[in-house]
Amino acid sequence: MNKVTVVPGDGIGPEVVGAACAIIKASGAKVEFEEVMVGLRAEKEFGTALPVSVLESIERNKLALKGPTQTPFGGNYRINIERVKNGKEMRGDYPSIAIALRKELQLYVNVRPIKNYPGVASRYENVDLVIFRENSEDLYVGNERMIDDNTAEAIKIITRGATERTARYGFEYLKRTGRKKMTIGHKANVMKLTDGLFLKTGQDVAGDFPDIACDSRVIDALCMELVIKPESFDGLLLANLFGDIVSDLAAGLVGGLGVAPGANIGKSCAMFEAVHGSAPDIAGKDIANPMAVILSGVLMLRHIGEIAAADRIDAALTQVLAEKKHVTRDLGGTAGTKAFTAAIIAKL
Repeated sequence: MNKVTVVPGDGIGPEVVGAACAIIKASGAKVEFEEVMVGLRAEKEFGTALPVSVLESIERNKLALKGPTQTPFGGNYRINIERVKNGKEMRGDYPSIAIALRKELQLYVNVRPIKNYPGVASRYENVDLVIFRENSEDLYVGNERMIDDNTAEAIKIITRGATERTARYGFEYLKRTGRKKMTIGHKANVMKLTDGLFLKTGQDVAGDFPDIACDSRVIDALCMELVIKPESFDGLLLANLFGDIVSDLAAGLVGGLGVAPGANIGKSCAMFEAVHGSAPDIAGKDIANPMAVILSGVLMLRHIGEIAAADRIDAALTQVLAEKKHVTRDLGGTAGTKAFTAAIIAKL
């Protein structure tokens, strides 16, 4: 029996995560849930948006299913973490809950499958790709400072080790799932040292996987090609900031963030999460679409070897989407979150 730390999050988080958990239970998967609190509710109750107990729960269970959390824009908002781990005092200072979780749990690669589903409106067909985003460095980690009142500086760091472990995970994933090509996105034509190292390291790892073709694109050209012929891509290997941007762009190819799952994988822990926002304006109204968290749960089940349960959920969801009788408003229907969830469970 696998125990999963459930992190409902803010806004619509409790509704969509609750829906996913109900479906996972109905699938027959051998999992148990341990719920914890982060975000605005945790800040009110515990004085911090990310209590240390949450990190300890995920480290203990090795698995987490997370909903969306809110992060203020701009200002000096930081999450400070102080704890003792393995007998050592550790301190962390992070700009968001997501980054704090990734860094504290050493979740070094973000995996974002992008796929068309029947019944989900999209301008494209036959899109089926996976994005592998390096999760631990680059500009996205927020290593920045004010030089003076009128000048801010951000530091971009790329290392061979971090790039290599992400690239290797990506190529092994492609090999395991029968995919045939990896495309490395970069800006090495301008950032010759940092992105140059990222590109070279990715190409070096590709040499260990002769059955998988590997090519590369300058990041702006990659974005252009993605909106012209997305069906031509299979796997994408990207640094942290470019990965953040391109993965949301790619979600738009298949219907938006509401239908896109995500996973953050580390050596000892894995966290599966919806990548959309917390949508506080519709929280509690029973209209949120739980599909992204449901599919993140499917990724989690595959990760732990619950393949049959994952396949059942994916098939049931696909049937409900194709029929369009019990889908949420953003998918062209009139059903609420609960009715959509009940329809999927009925198919199971």
